[in-house]
Amino acid sequence: MITFKDIQIHFGSFHAIKNFNLEIKEGEFFTFLGPSGCGKTTILRTLAGFISPSGGNIFLKDKDITHVPIEKRGIGMVFQNYALFPTMTVYENIAFGMKVKKAARSAIDADVRDIARKVDLKEEQLFKKVSELSGGQQQRVAIARALVLKPSILALDEPLSNLDAKLRVQLRNELKELQKQFGITTIYVTHDQEEALTLSDRIAVFNSGNLEQVGTPYEIYNHSRTEFVCNFIGDINKIDPELIESSPLKAHVPPGKVAYIRNEKVNLTPIPGDDVVRLKAKIVDREYYGLYSKYVLEMGGGSRMKTIEKENGQIGFEVGTETDVYIRLADIMQYDRTERGN
Repeated sequence: MITFKDIQIHFGSFHAIKNFNLEIKEGEFFTFLGPSGCGKTTILRTLAGFISPSGGNIFLKDKDITHVPIEKRGIGMVFQNYALFPTMTVYENIAFGMKVKKAARSAIDADVRDIARKVDLKEEQLFKKVSELSGGQQQRVAIARALVLKPSILALDEPLSNLDAKLRVQLRNELKELQKQFGITTIYVTHDQEEALTLSDRIAVFNSGNLEQVGTPYEIYNHSRTEFVCNFIGDINKIDPELIESSPLKAHVPPGKVAYIRNEKVNLTPIPGDDVVRLKAKIVDREYYGLYSKYVLEMGGGSRMKTIEKENGQIGFEVGTETDVYIRLADIMQYDRTERGN
């Protein structure tokens, strides 16, 4: 549905985006993920029309929209700070775009009330000032204002970053349900890995203006294509070269490679399979979280690894205990040492 072809974006001598190519399918919940300043918001704003690319083209359903005015692109935008009118009522904020388009008063009223119900805004809230609402309610207003214009694409730029942790999780779930309900192609920008993994059909990971990897959450997490993606997504152990040299891992990690394994894939209990390696370790620290515990393990040669074990109601592993550690070789991700100057 959306195709970025050879997009380049320069701000003076600074090359923010270098030869960007990507295709997004119709109806996808697609996330741009990366650290601050990596280019993800720049690409989103270019799609919406707020930034003109220095080179390349953007296609929407095979139509070149690279130089089409913002208001004619059919893209609904929700900004990080919501960009609502604080002195207007919720009703007036949602209706604003329809009034600009000179829609009939009866159509405005019907559509505003309909979309308000769909995003769980109550009748009495419609006539409150936006400034009287909570952060979560304001976010719903911003989404309703974008959706009431019936856009073909919904673009969201870090819409949950200003909310507290509990509300973020709640609204994250609501966002996904809304997207399923409307079936609208959604482009979501975030630096939060958990948000990206839980919301997305596919993810594009950005790094310094470059696209590191595009894939499903499972692919991004379990089969990270580059060392940057491997480190940016989730918690990870870098396996010490001395541990590799002094253990059965040596036969499976070639010289010149750097190896990583996700914390939860380091096991303190035996696991089935022919490709499992057993190592010796000592538990040197434990953090109890209720559902699970995090352990710090001292491995051979003094190196350390972390692991996560689900709590099952029994007494966990005690600090100071010598234990066996089990690693499935297929879970080890390996990269050339020269990739990041290792």
